[in-house]
Amino acid sequence: MEAGATIQDNADGSTKRFRAKRDAILAAAAQAINEQSAKGMTFADVAQRVGLNTTSVTYYFKRKEDLAAACFEYTLDQLQAMLADAMELPTPQQRVARYLALNMDRLARIQRGEATSFAVLSDLRAMEEPVRGRLMAGWRDVFRRTRALWGPGETRAHTDLFGARAHVLLENTFWLPVWLVRYDPDQFSRVEQRLMAVFANGIAPDTARWTPSRIDLDHDEGESGREAFLLAATRLINELGYRGASVQKIASQLNVTKGSFYHHLDAKDDLVIACYRRSLDTITNAQRLSEEVPGSYWQQLSSTIATLLEIQFSERGPLMRTTALSGLPRSVRSAMVARSNRIARRYAGMMNDGIAEGSIRAIDPLIAAQALMALQNAAFDMRKWASTMPRDRAIAYYASTLMFGLFDDRVLAI
Repeated sequence: MEAGATIQDNADGSTKRFRAKRDAILAAAAQAINEQSAKGMTFADVAQRVGLNTTSVTYYFKRKEDLAAACFEYTLDQLQAMLADAMELPTPQQRVARYLALNMDRLARIQRGEATSFAVLSDLRAMEEPVRGRLMAGWRDVFRRTRALWGPGETRAHTDLFGARAHVLLENTFWLPVWLVRYDPDQFSRVEQRLMAVFANGIAPDTARWTPSRIDLDHDEGESGREAFLLAATRLINELGYRGASVQKIASQLNVTKGSFYHHLDAKDDLVIACYRRSLDTITNAQRLSEEVPGSYWQQLSSTIATLLEIQFSERGPLMRTTALSGLPRSVRSAMVARSNRIARRYAGMMNDGIAEGSIRAIDPLIAAQALMALQNAAFDMRKWASTMPRDRAIAYYASTLMFGLFDDRVLAI
């Protein structure tokens, strides 16, 4: 009996060691993906992060693609587990609050060194088949389960609205690690309460109505020359990530040679920077021109958001996603994130003035501004959803998620 027990103990110990080392590799790979993208991650970098040699890593994962896929599958599994936990509660608001609380708790544990970061899912579309198909199916299931937090849609309009709410909720929890670093861990519970207040009640007071004005940003409708390159590149980089959108793919989409590409830009990094600056200029321009919109600060804010969502859902768009910065030099990345933060502070200033005026609900404007950044940043992914309905309705539904909150149905009357 003792000999059998010893054999079993050894087997259990070996299994635990295997799992522990595999988990450490996955955690290191997730960090590398978040910093450099899935295509930019290397076995050598991952091995160095966990104190192994490259051969040891290949013992657990034969190919880099297998390792990246395992990281993404782990993220999807964890999201499924949190959603299943949230679904145990009886009402949509309680479920959303629980899902947010689970995310905040995870981020607090990461801050304390008790857990590791998830791999961001922005590179899923850049994976090769058949892995890509499997991962995208997993993501669609996560989206459907998130939408189910609001229960079954009574009508097609409810289902459409619940889809917008699910997407904005998911994207806000993905965006949290970017800006939560500005808060000390003992403030996390306060941040959670203030963010949930925006989710629950929205930015606008109960008396507000959705009547935005369209801001004329004076876009070049011809999209010729350099502008056409930037627009095509932005679309591809948003879809495939920085590493997945090659110069050849961008040139092919425009039906030009790589030589023509380099006539406009010196290098791919220059392209990404130019695309990002174009997007940030567009947002800043919309914010600035909104000051000329007659009416309250609510009218100015809603007009800004409606105008930017119109760009995201139309052929004039899209705006560059912040995830495209992965793989760029740290100094460039920092400069772009700093400008993004200035845009968020401008939103916060607009809301501060609106709170004083009475046209904006009494919310934490800094937190609400970051929620708006997540909304406008991620709207590109909802182009297909938006194409199934009149454009104005798509904009109203998507914007209502934060403007009126995740549980207010007044937008259905539009």
